[in-house]
Amino acid sequence: MKLNKVKDSIDKRFYENLSKRIVEFRPSQKKSIDSGLLKGENLLVCTPTASGKTLIAELAMINNIYNKKGKGVYVVPLKALASEKYKEFKKNYPDLKVALSIGDTDSSDTYLEKYDIIFTTSEKLDSLIRHRSPFIFSIATLVVDEVHLLNDPSRGPTLEVVITLLRQMLKKCQYLYLSATVGNEKTLAGWLEANLVEDSWRPVRLDKGIYRDGKITFY
Repeated sequence: MKLNKVKDSIDKRFYENLSKRIVEFRPSQKKSIDSGLLKGENLLVCTPTASGKTLIAELAMINNIYNKKGKGVYVVPLKALASEKYKEFKKNYPDLKVALSIGDTDSSDTYLEKYDIIFTTSEKLDSLIRHRSPFIFSIATLVVDEVHLLNDPSRGPTLEVVITLLRQMLKKCQYLYLSATVGNEKTLAGWLEANLVEDSWRPVRLDKGIYRDGKITFY
């Protein structure tokens, strides 16, 4: 699918920005668009690493911001990853206010009300919810990266609580869940009440094989 196929579905400023970086969507991105990405549908996207999941989140989040629906919050498991995404979006969208909230301070961080996009961790977002940070009810798009960590014994409970609370608080929010390693995707999609998007395409072919006695046998 070419980018110009969605020209009438996204904000003009957003289209001009994207046209400087991409020409054609990857398979998982096309499938997500076909599954209602630009129509506010909740999606669980299960595709390989580097298959284009970040752009899927970007398409919904940035378009919702430009259309004045509300803020975008991007949740990642690691502070380093939050910082990486923050730098990427700050560079690509100089006209938007991008914030990084990963500090250990347990507070409401009221200053976040001024920002369009917020990158954070599930633990920090949990703290912000408990402290009734005023920006919470302005969220239009919630992106949860590495959602398979729901199954992690140490971090999973916090992530589950955050998702559950926000789904109760924000009925009109669009929820996007991203993962490369979910094993029970259909069950998870049902629990999350999200359309399932699956695809096996990856930019670099992955071959599997067995190494024995100095030789690799591929299968």
